[in-house]
Amino acid sequence: MKYKFLIYSLLAAGILNSSCEQFLTQDSPSGITDDLWWKTETDAYNALGTVYAGIPGGSSGRNIMYYSGLTDEAVHRGDFKGEYDSFTRGLASSRWGISNSLWADDYTCIRRANRFLENIDKAYFDANLKDRMKLEARALRAYYHMELMMLYGDIPLLTKSLTPTENQSTRTEQAKVYEFIVNELKECADKLPPSYVNADRFRITSGICWSLLSRIGLFNKDYELTKMASKKVIDSKLYKLWVNNSNKAASFSELFSYAGELNDERIFFKENGCSNAWTSFAPFGVGGETYLSPTNTIVNNFETKQGKTLAELGRDSTLIYQKNPNYKNNRDPRLAASVFIPNEMFQGTYKLDPFYNPSDKIGENKSTATGYWIKKYIDVRDRQSKSGTLDFMIIRYAEILLNYAEAMIETDQWSNAEAIAAINEVRARATMPAVNTGLYNSQAKMRELIRRERQAELAFEGGRYFDIRRWGIEETVMNGEVYGATNPTNGEVVRVQNRTYRKNREFLWPIPENEIIANPNMVQNPNY
Repeated sequence: MKYKFLIYSLLAAGILNSSCEQFLTQDSPSGITDDLWWKTETDAYNALGTVYAGIPGGSSGRNIMYYSGLTDEAVHRGDFKGEYDSFTRGLASSRWGISNSLWADDYTCIRRANRFLENIDKAYFDANLKDRMKLEARALRAYYHMELMMLYGDIPLLTKSLTPTENQSTRTEQAKVYEFIVNELKECADKLPPSYVNADRFRITSGICWSLLSRIGLFNKDYELTKMASKKVIDSKLYKLWVNNSNKAASFSELFSYAGELNDERIFFKENGCSNAWTSFAPFGVGGETYLSPTNTIVNNFETKQGKTLAELGRDSTLIYQKNPNYKNNRDPRLAASVFIPNEMFQGTYKLDPFYNPSDKIGENKSTATGYWIKKYIDVRDRQSKSGTLDFMIIRYAEILLNYAEAMIETDQWSNAEAIAAINEVRARATMPAVNTGLYNSQAKMRELIRRERQAELAFEGGRYFDIRRWGIEETVMNGEVYGATNPTNGEVVRVQNRTYRKNREFLWPIPENEIIANPNMVQNPNY
Protein backbone atom coordinates (compact mmCIF):
# COMPACT_ATOMS: atom_id res chain seq x y z
CA MET A 1 0.00 0.00 0.00
CA LYS A 2 2.88 2.38 0.80
CA TYR A 3 4.37 1.86 -2.67
CA LYS A 4 0.97 2.21 -4.29
CA PHE A 5 0.50 5.51 -2.51
CA LEU A 6 3.95 6.61 -3.68
CA ILE A 7 2.94 5.93 -7.27
CA TYR A 8 -0.24 7.96 -6.75
CA SER A 9 1.80 10.78 -5.25
CA LEU A 10 4.21 10.82 -8.18
CA LEU A 11 1.26 10.93 -10.52
CA ALA A 12 -0.16 13.83 -8.55
CA ALA A 13 3.16 15.66 -8.66
CA GLY A 14 3.07 15.42 -12.42
CA ILE A 15 -0.36 16.99 -12.44
CA LEU A 16 0.83 19.82 -10.18
CA ASN A 17 3.43 20.66 -12.80
CA SER A 18 0.88 20.87 -15.61
CA SER A 19 -0.78 24.13 -16.54
CA CYS A 20 -3.97 25.32 -14.85
CA GLU A 21 -5.81 25.27 -18.16
CA GLN A 22 -4.84 21.66 -18.77
CA PHE A 23 -5.91 20.63 -15.30
CA LEU A 24 -9.23 22.43 -15.53
CA THR A 25 -10.17 20.86 -18.84
CA GLN A 26 -9.02 17.28 -18.18
CA ASP A 27 -11.52 15.19 -16.31
CA SER A 28 -9.39 12.60 -14.53
CA PRO A 29 -5.99 12.32 -12.83
CA SER A 30 -4.49 10.72 -15.97
CA GLY A 31 -6.36 12.72 -18.59
CA ILE A 32 -8.79 9.86 -19.37
CA THR A 33 -12.40 10.92 -19.77
CA ASP A 34 -14.85 10.33 -16.95
CA ASP A 35 -16.73 7.53 -18.66
CA LEU A 36 -13.50 5.50 -18.84
CA TRP A 37 -11.93 6.48 -15.52
CA TRP A 38 -14.41 6.07 -12.67
CA LYS A 39 -14.89 2.31 -12.74
CA THR A 40 -13.10 0.48 -9.96
CA GLU A 41 -11.82 0.69 -6.39
CA THR A 42 -8.31 1.13 -7.82
CA ASP A 43 -9.45 4.14 -9.82
CA ALA A 44 -10.94 5.64 -6.66
CA TYR A 45 -7.77 5.04 -4.62
CA ASN A 46 -5.73 6.60 -7.41
CA ALA A 47 -7.89 9.73 -7.49
CA LEU A 48 -7.96 10.04 -3.70
CA GLY A 49 -4.18 9.68 -3.66
CA THR A 50 -3.89 12.87 -5.69
CA VAL A 51 -5.91 14.70 -3.00
CA TYR A 52 -3.53 13.44 -0.32
CA ALA A 53 -0.53 14.53 -2.38
CA GLY A 54 -0.95 18.16 -1.29
CA ILE A 55 -0.34 17.48 2.42
CA PRO A 56 2.74 19.56 3.27
CA GLY A 57 6.02 18.26 4.59
CA GLY A 58 8.55 19.78 6.94
CA SER A 59 11.66 20.20 4.79
CA SER A 60 10.28 18.76 1.56
CA GLY A 61 7.25 19.53 -0.53
CA ARG A 62 5.50 22.61 0.87
CA ASN A 63 7.98 23.21 3.67
CA ILE A 64 6.16 23.95 6.94
CA MET A 65 9.39 24.13 8.94
CA TYR A 66 10.51 27.04 6.77
CA TYR A 67 7.67 29.10 8.27
CA SER A 68 10.07 29.49 11.20
CA GLY A 69 12.01 31.84 8.94
CA LEU A 70 8.97 34.14 8.94
CA THR A 71 9.21 34.46 12.73
CA ASP A 72 11.62 35.51 15.43
CA GLU A 73 12.95 31.98 15.91
CA ALA A 74 14.90 31.55 12.65
CA VAL A 75 16.48 33.25 9.64
CA HIS A 76 16.16 31.85 6.14
CA ARG A 77 18.81 31.92 3.40
CA GLY A 78 18.81 30.39 -0.07
CA ASP A 79 16.12 31.73 -2.38
CA PHE A 80 16.00 28.52 -4.42
CA LYS A 81 14.39 27.00 -1.31
CA GLY A 82 11.84 29.83 -1.33
CA GLU A 83 12.02 33.58 -0.83
CA TYR A 84 11.04 33.61 2.85
CA ASP A 85 13.63 36.26 3.65
CA SER A 86 12.04 38.82 1.32
CA PHE A 87 8.81 38.62 3.33
CA THR A 88 10.57 39.39 6.62
CA ARG A 89 12.11 42.50 5.04
CA GLY A 90 8.74 43.77 3.83
CA LEU A 91 9.58 43.16 0.16
CA ALA A 92 7.04 40.48 -0.77
CA SER A 93 4.66 41.40 -3.59
CA SER A 94 1.86 39.72 -5.50
CA ARG A 95 4.63 37.89 -7.38
CA TRP A 96 6.02 36.34 -4.19
CA GLY A 97 6.76 32.73 -5.09
CA ILE A 98 5.86 31.21 -1.71
CA SER A 99 2.38 32.70 -1.81
CA ASN A 100 1.85 31.81 -5.46
CA SER A 101 2.85 28.19 -4.95
CA LEU A 102 0.74 27.62 -1.86
CA TRP A 103 -2.35 29.21 -3.43
CA ALA A 104 -1.99 27.09 -6.58
CA ASP A 105 -1.24 23.85 -4.72
CA ASP A 106 -4.12 24.17 -2.27
CA TYR A 107 -6.70 25.07 -4.88
CA THR A 108 -5.45 22.28 -7.13
CA CYS A 109 -6.03 19.83 -4.28
CA ILE A 110 -9.41 21.38 -3.46
CA ARG A 111 -10.42 20.84 -7.07
CA ARG A 112 -9.21 17.25 -6.91
CA ALA A 113 -11.31 16.68 -3.78
CA ASN A 114 -14.36 18.18 -5.46
CA ARG A 115 -13.80 16.10 -8.60
CA PHE A 116 -13.48 13.00 -6.43
CA LEU A 117 -16.72 13.70 -4.56
CA GLU A 118 -18.59 14.45 -7.80
CA ASN A 119 -17.53 11.23 -9.53
CA ILE A 120 -16.83 8.56 -6.92
CA ASP A 121 -20.37 7.14 -7.03
CA LYS A 122 -19.79 6.13 -10.66
CA ALA A 123 -17.25 3.55 -9.52
CA TYR A 124 -18.45 0.12 -8.43
CA PHE A 125 -17.03 -1.21 -5.14
CA ASP A 126 -17.89 -1.61 -1.45
CA ALA A 127 -20.32 1.09 -0.31
CA ASN A 128 -18.85 1.40 3.19
CA LEU A 129 -15.35 1.93 1.83
CA LYS A 130 -16.73 4.46 -0.62
CA ASP A 131 -18.39 6.41 2.21
CA ARG A 132 -15.16 6.44 4.19
CA MET A 133 -13.20 7.71 1.20
CA LYS A 134 -15.71 10.52 0.74
CA LEU A 135 -15.12 11.58 4.33
CA GLU A 136 -11.37 11.55 3.76
CA ALA A 137 -11.77 13.78 0.71
CA ARG A 138 -14.06 16.17 2.58
CA ALA A 139 -11.68 16.44 5.53
CA LEU A 140 -8.75 17.12 3.22
CA ARG A 141 -10.77 19.73 1.35
CA ALA A 142 -11.53 21.41 4.68
CA TYR A 143 -7.83 21.29 5.64
CA TYR A 144 -6.72 22.98 2.42
CA HIS A 145 -9.36 25.70 2.91
CA MET A 146 -8.15 26.07 6.49
CA GLU A 147 -4.56 26.57 5.40
CA LEU A 148 -5.60 29.20 2.86
CA MET A 149 -7.90 31.05 5.27
CA MET A 150 -5.21 31.29 7.95
CA LEU A 151 -2.84 32.95 5.48
CA TYR A 152 -5.06 35.03 3.19
CA GLY A 153 -8.17 35.82 5.25
CA ASP A 154 -11.19 35.90 2.91
CA ILE A 155 -10.78 33.27 0.21
CA PRO A 156 -13.00 31.66 -2.46
CA LEU A 157 -14.91 28.80 -0.83
CA LEU A 158 -15.18 26.06 -3.43
CA THR A 159 -17.36 23.01 -2.93
CA LYS A 160 -17.61 22.02 -6.59
CA SER A 161 -15.17 21.81 -9.46
CA LEU A 162 -15.21 24.72 -11.86
CA THR A 163 -14.92 24.82 -15.62
CA PRO A 164 -12.62 27.45 -17.15
CA THR A 165 -15.60 29.70 -17.88
CA GLU A 166 -16.81 29.43 -14.27
CA ASN A 167 -13.48 30.44 -12.78
CA GLN A 168 -14.63 33.90 -11.71
CA SER A 169 -14.98 33.25 -8.01
CA THR A 170 -15.19 36.03 -5.45
CA ARG A 171 -13.61 35.89 -2.01
CA THR A 172 -15.88 34.44 0.65
CA GLU A 173 -16.01 36.19 4.01
CA GLN A 174 -13.62 34.54 6.45
CA ALA A 175 -16.37 33.87 9.01
CA LYS A 176 -18.28 31.78 6.45
CA VAL A 177 -15.17 29.87 5.44
CA TYR A 178 -14.46 29.18 9.10
CA GLU A 179 -18.01 27.91 9.64
CA PHE A 180 -17.69 25.59 6.65
CA ILE A 181 -14.35 24.19 7.84
CA VAL A 182 -15.62 23.59 11.38
CA ASN A 183 -18.84 21.91 10.25
CA GLU A 184 -17.05 19.67 7.76
CA LEU A 185 -14.35 18.59 10.21
CA LYS A 186 -16.90 17.91 12.97
CA GLU A 187 -18.99 15.67 10.73
CA CYS A 188 -15.93 13.85 9.42
CA ALA A 189 -14.56 13.45 12.95
CA ASP A 190 -17.79 11.78 14.06
CA LYS A 191 -17.74 9.27 11.20
CA LEU A 192 -14.13 8.54 10.29
CA PRO A 193 -12.22 5.62 11.89
CA PRO A 194 -10.06 6.40 14.93
CA SER A 195 -7.09 4.61 13.36
CA TYR A 196 -5.91 2.44 10.45
CA VAL A 197 -3.55 -0.49 10.06
CA ASN A 198 0.06 0.35 9.26
CA ALA A 199 -0.31 0.29 5.48
CA ASP A 200 -2.96 3.02 5.67
CA ARG A 201 -1.64 4.89 8.70
CA PHE A 202 -1.19 8.10 6.68
CA ARG A 203 -4.94 8.41 6.12
CA ILE A 204 -7.20 10.99 7.73
CA THR A 205 -8.63 9.79 11.04
CA SER A 206 -11.18 11.07 13.50
CA GLY A 207 -8.29 12.22 15.70
CA ILE A 208 -6.79 14.29 12.89
CA CYS A 209 -10.09 16.08 12.37
CA TRP A 210 -10.45 16.89 16.08
CA SER A 211 -6.83 18.04 16.16
CA LEU A 212 -7.35 20.38 13.22
CA LEU A 213 -10.39 21.79 15.03
CA SER A 214 -8.26 22.26 18.14
CA ARG A 215 -5.75 24.25 16.11
CA ILE A 216 -8.16 26.37 14.08
CA GLY A 217 -10.18 27.15 17.21
CA LEU A 218 -7.09 28.73 18.80
CA PHE A 219 -6.34 30.71 15.66
CA ASN A 220 -9.88 32.06 15.55
CA LYS A 221 -9.98 32.63 19.34
CA ASP A 222 -12.82 30.13 19.51
CA TYR A 223 -11.54 28.72 22.79
CA GLU A 224 -14.62 26.64 23.55
CA LEU A 225 -14.11 24.79 20.28
CA THR A 226 -10.45 24.22 21.12
CA LYS A 227 -11.28 22.88 24.57
CA MET A 228 -13.95 20.54 23.22
CA ALA A 229 -11.85 19.25 20.30
CA SER A 230 -8.71 18.86 22.41
CA LYS A 231 -10.61 16.87 25.02
CA LYS A 232 -11.91 14.56 22.30
CA VAL A 233 -8.32 13.76 21.38
CA ILE A 234 -7.15 13.46 24.98
CA ASP A 235 -10.08 11.32 26.10
CA SER A 236 -9.72 8.98 23.12
CA LYS A 237 -6.60 7.53 24.80
CA LEU A 238 -5.22 6.76 21.34
CA TYR A 239 -2.29 9.13 21.66
CA LYS A 240 0.45 9.66 24.21
CA LEU A 241 3.77 11.44 24.45
CA TRP A 242 6.71 9.43 23.19
CA VAL A 243 8.84 8.27 26.12
CA ASN A 244 11.86 6.00 25.99
CA ASN A 245 11.39 4.14 29.26
CA SER A 246 14.96 2.86 29.30
CA ASN A 247 16.44 6.32 28.68
CA LYS A 248 13.86 8.98 29.52
CA ALA A 249 16.31 11.83 28.99
CA ALA A 250 16.55 10.89 25.30
CA SER A 251 12.78 10.82 24.73
CA PHE A 252 12.36 14.30 23.26
CA SER A 253 15.37 14.13 20.94
CA GLU A 254 14.43 10.63 19.73
CA LEU A 255 11.01 11.88 18.71
CA PHE A 256 12.60 13.56 15.66
CA SER A 257 14.82 10.65 14.66
CA TYR A 258 14.42 7.17 13.26
CA ALA A 259 14.66 5.79 16.80
CA GLY A 260 11.34 7.35 17.77
CA GLU A 261 9.72 7.82 14.37
CA LEU A 262 6.98 5.22 14.79
CA ASN A 263 5.31 6.58 17.91
CA ASP A 264 1.86 7.18 19.38
CA GLU A 265 2.44 10.92 19.68
CA ARG A 266 2.11 11.77 16.03
CA ILE A 267 -1.43 12.49 14.93
CA PHE A 268 -1.19 14.11 11.49
CA PHE A 269 2.00 13.47 9.57
CA LYS A 270 3.53 13.47 6.10
CA GLU A 271 5.35 10.33 5.08
CA ASN A 272 8.97 11.15 4.16
CA GLY A 273 8.16 14.78 4.93
CA CYS A 274 11.68 15.43 6.27
CA SER A 275 13.51 13.29 3.74
CA ASN A 276 15.89 16.13 2.83
CA ALA A 277 16.38 17.62 6.30
CA TRP A 278 20.12 16.93 5.98
CA THR A 279 20.42 19.27 3.00
CA SER A 280 18.18 21.88 4.62
CA PHE A 281 19.40 22.29 8.21
CA ALA A 282 22.58 20.29 8.89
CA PRO A 283 26.00 21.99 9.31
CA PHE A 284 28.04 22.24 6.13
CA GLY A 285 31.14 20.97 7.90
CA VAL A 286 29.57 17.54 8.40
CA GLY A 287 28.31 17.32 4.83
CA GLY A 288 25.02 19.14 5.30
CA GLU A 289 23.54 22.34 3.96
CA THR A 290 22.00 25.08 6.11
CA TYR A 291 19.20 27.29 4.83
CA LEU A 292 17.30 27.92 8.06
CA SER A 293 19.22 29.07 11.15
CA PRO A 294 17.95 29.62 14.72
CA THR A 295 18.16 33.09 16.26
CA ASN A 296 19.27 33.96 19.78
CA THR A 297 15.61 34.72 20.57
CA ILE A 298 14.63 31.06 20.40
CA VAL A 299 17.81 29.99 22.22
CA ASN A 300 17.20 32.49 25.04
CA ASN A 301 13.59 31.29 25.38
CA PHE A 302 14.60 27.99 26.99
CA GLU A 303 14.56 27.95 30.79
CA THR A 304 17.24 26.55 33.05
CA LYS A 305 16.75 23.05 34.41
CA GLN A 306 15.40 24.65 37.59
CA GLY A 307 12.58 26.28 35.61
CA LYS A 308 14.05 29.79 35.68
CA THR A 309 14.01 32.14 32.70
CA LEU A 310 17.23 33.93 31.78
CA ALA A 311 15.57 37.23 32.69
CA GLU A 312 14.93 35.92 36.20
CA LEU A 313 18.61 35.11 36.67
CA GLY A 314 19.91 38.63 36.23
CA ARG A 315 22.29 40.27 33.77
CA ASP A 316 25.50 38.46 34.78
CA SER A 317 23.95 35.02 34.33
CA THR A 318 22.28 36.11 31.09
CA LEU A 319 25.67 37.10 29.67
CA ILE A 320 27.11 33.73 30.65
CA TYR A 321 24.31 31.85 28.90
CA GLN A 322 24.54 34.11 25.86
CA LYS A 323 28.20 33.17 25.47
CA ASN A 324 27.62 29.49 26.25
CA PRO A 325 23.88 28.72 25.87
CA ASN A 326 24.10 25.31 27.53
CA TYR A 327 26.48 26.40 30.30
CA LYS A 328 27.21 23.47 32.64
CA ASN A 329 24.45 21.54 30.87
CA ASN A 330 21.93 23.52 32.91
CA ARG A 331 19.29 24.38 30.34
CA ASP A 332 15.95 22.84 29.43
CA PRO A 333 17.02 19.61 27.63
CA ARG A 334 14.81 20.61 24.72
CA LEU A 335 17.43 23.23 23.81
CA ALA A 336 20.11 20.57 23.24
CA ALA A 337 17.57 18.44 21.36
CA SER A 338 16.47 21.30 19.10
CA VAL A 339 19.58 23.40 18.41
CA PHE A 340 23.23 22.79 17.61
CA ILE A 341 25.20 25.47 19.45
CA PRO A 342 28.74 26.80 18.86
CA ASN A 343 31.55 24.48 19.98
CA GLU A 344 29.20 21.52 20.33
CA MET A 345 30.81 18.21 19.38
CA PHE A 346 29.00 16.47 16.55
CA GLN A 347 29.02 12.70 17.30
CA GLY A 348 31.86 13.42 19.68
CA THR A 349 34.38 13.91 16.86
CA TYR A 350 33.68 17.16 15.03
CA LYS A 351 33.60 20.58 16.70
CA LEU A 352 30.95 22.94 15.35
CA ASP A 353 32.72 26.29 15.23
CA PRO A 354 30.94 29.03 13.25
CA PHE A 355 33.55 31.65 14.15
CA TYR A 356 36.91 30.06 13.30
CA ASN A 357 36.23 26.99 11.15
CA PRO A 358 35.96 28.05 7.47
CA SER A 359 33.62 25.16 6.72
CA ASP A 360 31.01 26.40 9.20
CA LYS A 361 31.74 30.11 9.14
CA ILE A 362 28.73 32.36 9.70
CA GLY A 363 27.28 33.78 6.51
CA GLU A 364 29.16 31.56 4.08
CA ASN A 365 27.28 29.77 1.31
CA LYS A 366 25.35 26.77 2.69
CA SER A 367 26.49 27.60 6.22
CA THR A 368 24.66 28.99 9.23
CA ALA A 369 23.47 32.59 9.11
CA THR A 370 23.44 32.96 12.89
CA GLY A 371 25.97 30.59 14.42
CA TYR A 372 23.26 28.10 15.40
CA TRP A 373 21.78 25.14 13.52
CA ILE A 374 18.44 23.30 13.74
CA LYS A 375 18.84 19.83 15.22
CA LYS A 376 15.26 18.51 14.91
CA TYR A 377 14.97 15.87 12.19
CA ILE A 378 18.75 15.71 11.73
CA ASP A 379 19.65 12.03 12.02
CA VAL A 380 23.22 10.83 11.45
CA ARG A 381 21.89 7.90 9.44
CA ASP A 382 21.12 10.37 6.65
CA ARG A 383 24.67 11.75 6.60
CA GLN A 384 26.18 9.55 3.92
CA SER A 385 23.30 9.68 1.43
CA LYS A 386 22.29 13.22 2.46
CA SER A 387 18.66 12.12 2.30
CA GLY A 388 16.35 9.75 4.12
CA THR A 389 12.77 8.73 4.85
CA LEU A 390 11.92 10.58 8.06
CA ASP A 391 8.23 11.43 8.40
CA PHE A 392 7.23 14.95 9.43
CA MET A 393 4.71 15.46 12.24
CA ILE A 394 2.26 18.20 11.22
CA ILE A 395 0.36 17.81 14.50
CA ARG A 396 1.52 15.80 17.49
CA TYR A 397 -0.08 15.09 20.84
CA ALA A 398 2.09 17.58 22.75
CA GLU A 399 0.51 20.41 20.76
CA ILE A 400 -2.98 19.22 21.66
CA LEU A 401 -2.11 19.26 25.37
CA LEU A 402 -0.75 22.80 25.04
CA ASN A 403 -3.74 23.90 22.94
CA TYR A 404 -6.07 22.65 25.65
CA ALA A 405 -4.12 24.40 28.41
CA GLU A 406 -4.00 27.68 26.49
CA ALA A 407 -7.73 27.61 25.78
CA MET A 408 -8.37 27.05 29.49
CA ILE A 409 -6.09 29.96 30.38
CA GLU A 410 -7.77 32.28 27.87
CA THR A 411 -11.21 31.45 29.27
CA ASP A 412 -10.03 32.44 32.77
CA GLN A 413 -9.57 28.85 33.93
CA TRP A 414 -5.85 29.38 34.35
CA SER A 415 -5.77 27.64 37.74
CA ASN A 416 -7.76 24.63 36.56
CA ALA A 417 -6.03 21.39 37.58
CA GLU A 418 -6.49 19.82 34.13
CA ALA A 419 -4.86 22.80 32.41
CA ILE A 420 -1.84 22.69 34.70
CA ALA A 421 -1.64 18.90 34.40
CA ALA A 422 -1.54 19.17 30.60
CA ILE A 423 1.42 21.57 30.76
CA ASN A 424 3.16 19.45 33.37
CA GLU A 425 2.78 16.34 31.22
CA VAL A 426 4.68 18.05 28.41
CA ARG A 427 7.32 19.44 30.77
CA ALA A 428 7.78 16.12 32.57
CA ARG A 429 8.60 14.31 29.33
CA ALA A 430 11.38 16.87 28.86
CA THR A 431 12.49 16.23 32.48
CA MET A 432 11.57 19.82 33.40
CA PRO A 433 10.05 20.73 36.79
CA ALA A 434 6.31 21.15 37.22
CA VAL A 435 4.68 24.56 36.98
CA ASN A 436 5.42 26.71 40.02
CA THR A 437 1.85 27.71 40.85
CA GLY A 438 3.10 30.12 43.49
CA LEU A 439 4.84 32.15 40.82
CA TYR A 440 2.39 31.54 37.98
CA ASN A 441 -0.62 32.69 39.96
CA SER A 442 -2.64 34.79 37.52
CA GLN A 443 -3.99 34.65 34.01
CA ALA A 444 -1.25 37.02 32.81
CA LYS A 445 1.52 34.91 34.34
CA MET A 446 0.07 31.65 33.02
CA ARG A 447 -0.29 33.22 29.59
CA GLU A 448 3.41 34.13 29.76
CA LEU A 449 4.24 30.53 30.70
CA ILE A 450 2.17 28.80 28.03
CA ARG A 451 3.60 31.01 25.30
CA ARG A 452 7.14 30.25 26.38
CA GLU A 453 6.30 26.55 26.68
CA ARG A 454 4.87 26.41 23.16
CA GLN A 455 8.05 27.87 21.72
CA ALA A 456 10.28 25.50 23.70
CA GLU A 457 8.27 22.39 22.80
CA LEU A 458 7.31 23.20 19.20
CA ALA A 459 10.37 25.12 17.98
CA PHE A 460 10.90 25.04 14.19
CA GLU A 461 7.79 22.94 13.58
CA GLY A 462 5.96 25.80 11.84
CA GLY A 463 3.40 26.81 14.45
CA ARG A 464 5.21 29.89 15.76
CA TYR A 465 4.21 31.89 12.68
CA PHE A 466 0.51 31.44 13.45
CA ASP A 467 1.06 31.88 17.19
CA ILE A 468 2.61 35.36 16.97
CA ARG A 469 -0.13 36.52 14.60
CA ARG A 470 -3.01 35.30 16.72
CA TRP A 471 -1.37 36.73 19.86
CA GLY A 472 -0.96 40.08 18.12
CA ILE A 473 2.74 40.34 18.99
CA GLU A 474 4.18 40.06 15.48
CA GLU A 475 4.93 43.76 15.10
CA THR A 476 6.91 43.63 18.34
CA VAL A 477 8.94 40.50 17.56
CA MET A 478 9.31 40.93 13.80
CA ASN A 479 10.66 44.48 13.56
CA GLY A 480 14.27 45.57 14.00
CA GLU A 481 17.55 43.74 14.44
CA VAL A 482 17.90 39.97 14.43
CA TYR A 483 20.77 38.44 16.39
CA GLY A 484 22.61 35.15 16.47
CA ALA A 485 25.33 33.57 18.59
CA THR A 486 27.90 35.42 20.68
CA ASN A 487 31.44 35.76 19.34
CA PRO A 488 33.70 34.18 21.99
CA THR A 489 36.58 36.54 21.15
CA ASN A 490 34.91 39.90 21.65
CA GLY A 491 31.71 38.91 23.44
CA GLU A 492 29.57 40.61 20.80
CA VAL A 493 26.31 39.12 19.59
CA VAL A 494 26.23 38.51 15.83
CA ARG A 495 23.98 40.96 13.97
CA VAL A 496 22.18 39.05 11.25
CA GLN A 497 19.70 41.39 9.57
CA ASN A 498 17.16 44.16 10.03
CA ARG A 499 13.53 43.23 9.55
CA THR A 500 10.41 45.17 8.65
CA TYR A 501 6.87 44.09 9.49
CA ARG A 502 3.69 46.15 9.02
CA LYS A 503 0.57 44.55 10.39
CA ASN A 504 -1.65 46.39 7.90
CA ARG A 505 0.25 44.64 5.13
CA GLU A 506 2.20 41.53 6.15
CA PHE A 507 -0.51 40.05 8.41
CA LEU A 508 -2.07 38.55 5.28
CA TRP A 509 -0.27 37.09 2.31
CA PRO A 510 -0.70 38.65 -1.15
CA ILE A 511 -3.15 37.13 -3.59
CA PRO A 512 -1.03 35.95 -6.58
CA GLU A 513 -0.80 38.45 -9.41
CA ASN A 514 -1.80 35.80 -11.97
CA GLU A 515 -5.02 35.21 -10.05
CA ILE A 516 -5.82 38.93 -10.01
CA ILE A 517 -5.20 39.21 -13.76
CA ALA A 518 -7.19 36.10 -14.66
CA ASN A 519 -10.17 36.79 -12.41
CA PRO A 520 -11.77 40.26 -12.51
CA ASN A 521 -13.72 39.44 -9.35
CA MET A 522 -10.61 38.79 -7.28
CA VAL A 523 -9.63 41.59 -4.90
CA GLN A 524 -6.06 41.98 -3.58
CA ASN A 525 -5.24 42.07 0.13
CA PRO A 526 -4.46 45.53 1.55
CA ASN A 527 -1.24 47.37 0.64
CA TYR A 528 0.11 44.90 -1.92
